Amino acid sequence: MLPPLRFHWCSPLDSGQQKATDKYQVGALDFDGIVDFAREADALGVDSLLMGISYHMPDPLPMIGALVRETERVKFILAYRPGLVGPTLFTQIVNTVSWMSDGRISLNLVAGISPAEQAYYGDFLAHDARYARSREFLDVLHRFWRGESPLSFTGAHYRIEQAQLGLGYKGGGRPEIYISGASAVAQETAIEYGDCWLRYGDTPEGIATAAQPVLDKDTRVGIRMHVLARETREQALADLAAMMRDPDEDHRAWVEQFVAASDSHAVRNSFRLADQAADDWLSPMIYSGAVAYRGGPALCVVGSYDEVAEYLFRYKAAGVGEFIFSGWPTRDEMRVFYTHVLPLIREREQVDQRI
Repeated sequence: MLPPLRFHWCSPLDSGQQKATDKYQVGALDFDGIVDFAREADALGVDSLLMGISYHMPDPLPMIGALVRETERVKFILAYRPGLVGPTLFTQIVNTVSWMSDGRISLNLVAGISPAEQAYYGDFLAHDARYARSREFLDVLHRFWRGESPLSFTGAHYRIEQAQLGLGYKGGGRPEIYISGASAVAQETAIEYGDCWLRYGDTPEGIATAAQPVLDKDTRVGIRMHVLARETREQALADLAAMMRDPDEDHRAWVEQFVAASDSHAVRNSFRLADQAADDWLSPMIYSGAVAYRGGPALCVVGSYDEVAEYLFRYKAAGVGEFIFSGWPTRDEMRVFYTHVLPLIREREQVDQRI
């Protein structure tokens, strides 16, 4: 019997966008609004909020430190890039947050999607070298959480001598670890060091093929996508059309340049799928037109409440166990999904358990 699907949401660290085609909002932080968002996510029963990382966003670490004190149940998935801080300090930070939050922290380790952006932070490693560093980073983290102390490590990227941490992870153990990426090395890293391989969306059939090597090794599979659900399909399509109206073509051109310079397999694969889509629909349920403005996560499941719930079960049959969703505006869509779609999914799961 497959476990219930898990549904996370992407927290709007950039304060969110009202439309799929708007440029990113930068230069200010509506922290009170984000606190209010997190509190509503807590009340709605959101499993976890993904706290993303990018140069145009506030750093997620201090945000999580504050938000865990403003919420009670919702967990936080910290997206971070090995190479920004050393593994000893990073473990110390995560352990500290585990005590502040009663263990409500998970990790989404991302090797990086753009050499240009990595260079902003003084990192000039190529794609595969970044993953090699990530594996060393994760190796050290796991050793700390297994209780190895003092810890010494010598690798190509890190050297640590007799490291000790006075504060362990609360309750022992470690946080859940999500590894992002579409490359073979990303999958291998997820299998060896992670709990869940996380990738951008595709059709259920496409995911089933790509995920099989991970599933064969008993590693979970998750998808990062968008969702737009309404009472009827007609209403969903009307709202989608309104959201895509009057697009910011300067922003589209900027995204195109960013993607051209990216060495991420995940990013390039998402744009390849969008380019292959007929009339901006990858399937009758997956709209791809926003990818040009929002990048890889913007493949969007669109339909009525019933249609969306039913389509997500096709992913479950393909081996997907969890989703990280966003929407436009993301808070409104979160409310819609957890109020109208999630109950249908839970009802279906209860029926399946009785069969």
